[in-house]
Amino acid sequence: MTTPKPLRVGMVGYAFMGAAHSHAWRTAPRFFDLPLQPQLTAVAGRNAEGVRAAADKLGWDSVETDWRHLIERDDIDLIDICTPGNTHAEIAIAALEAGKHVLCEKPLANSVEEAERMTLAAETAAKNGVLSMCGFSYRRTPALALAKRFVEQGRLGEIRHIRAQYLQDWLTDANAPMTWRLDKSKSGSGSLGDIGAHSIDAAQWVTGLNISGVSALLETFVPERPLAGDLVGLGGHGDLSSDAPRGQVTVDDAAIFSAKFDGGTAAGAIGVFEATRYALGRKNAMRLEVNGTKGSLAFDFEDMNVLSFYDAAESPDAGFRRIFVTEPEHPYVGNWWPTGHGLGYEHGFTHQVVDLVTAIGEGRQPEPSFADALQVQRVLAAVESSAANSSQWQKV
Repeated sequence: MTTPKPLRVGMVGYAFMGAAHSHAWRTAPRFFDLPLQPQLTAVAGRNAEGVRAAADKLGWDSVETDWRHLIERDDIDLIDICTPGNTHAEIAIAALEAGKHVLCEKPLANSVEEAERMTLAAETAAKNGVLSMCGFSYRRTPALALAKRFVEQGRLGEIRHIRAQYLQDWLTDANAPMTWRLDKSKSGSGSLGDIGAHSIDAAQWVTGLNISGVSALLETFVPERPLAGDLVGLGGHGDLSSDAPRGQVTVDDAAIFSAKFDGGTAAGAIGVFEATRYALGRKNAMRLEVNGTKGSLAFDFEDMNVLSFYDAAESPDAGFRRIFVTEPEHPYVGNWWPTGHGLGYEHGFTHQVVDLVTAIGEGRQPEPSFADALQVQRVLAAVESSAANSSQWQKV
C-alpha cells in the first residue's frame, strides 16, 4: 500500500478547543482510512512558554508565537483556527489568500460583515482548489447524524415543530471570574453565539430547513464579575477581596427565541430555541426534538449515544423507542468499537477531521461551508436585533 500524501496542519490556539482538535488530528488516521495523512506540524500562541508546553503535551512538532508566521511557512497546508471569534476573520482570510485550507471554529465570526468577507474569500479560494469548513462538530455525533438520515428518508413526513435547547450551568456562580467568553469584543455574544449557534446549525442541518425569521429575548443576569481568580474548566472562582477589581459583562447570559422556517409546506415549520449557561444541574444538555406528520425524533447530548424515535405508523400507544446508536450501519460507528460500546464528546471532532480530510482529498467542498456558517451568523444577528427592539419580529 502507498503511504497517503501528508496534510501538514498548523493550529492557532491551544486551550479547550485546541486540545479537542489536537486529539482529533492525532486520532482520525488511526481509525479511518484517509486520502491524506494529517501531520501536527506547528501550533501558534502568543505566550512562548505556554505554547511550547501545549505543543509538548498535545503532540505538535513545532511552535510559533505569531499566527502570521504560521501562514508564511511553506510546510503548512491547512490552518486550524481555535481562537476567540474576534480573530477568526483576519486569520482565515489571510490563510485562504496564502493558499492554505482552513478549518475555523464556530461561530464563524463576530458579525455578519466579517462572515460575509470570510465567505467571499472562501469562495474565491475554492476556485483554486483551496477549501474551507466551519467547525460545527455536533453534526458528527452519530445519533444526530442518524436523525438527519431519518428526515432525509422521509420517516418524519412534513416537519411541523422544531424545538432546541442548549443548557449548561457553569456560570451560575455569580462570582465566577471574567473570561473572554463574557467580553463581547472578543466573543461576539454570550450563550447565544457560544452554544446557541450549535442549536441553530443542528436544527437547520437535521431538518434541511433554514430559519427565515425570529422573535427573541436576551438577558444578562450578572452584569459584573471579578477580573481575577482561579479558572476551573470554563468557569472558576473569582477573587472576592474587597478591593478586587470587577469587570463589566457585555454579553447575554441567556437567549430565548421563536423561529419560522422556510421550505416544507405552505404553512411552514415553527421552532423554539433556548440557550443558557445558568441551568443548574444541566452540564451539556444540547437537545433537539423534531415533530413531523409521520413521526418524531428527540436527541439529548447528555445521553449522546441514544436517538429517541416515534413512528406514527406503529401502535399509537407505543410511544418513543430508544435507538442505541452503536451499530456498524450507523454513521461513523463502524470504525470504532463493537456494538454497545458508546462514544464520547471527543469523537465528534475526530469525525469532523475525517470528513474534512476526505473532502480535501477528493477536491470537493466540505460541509458546513463558510456560506452555511454565514447563514447561522445571520440568524444570530437577527436574534440580537429582535431582542434589542422589544422582541419585534425580525426577518433573517
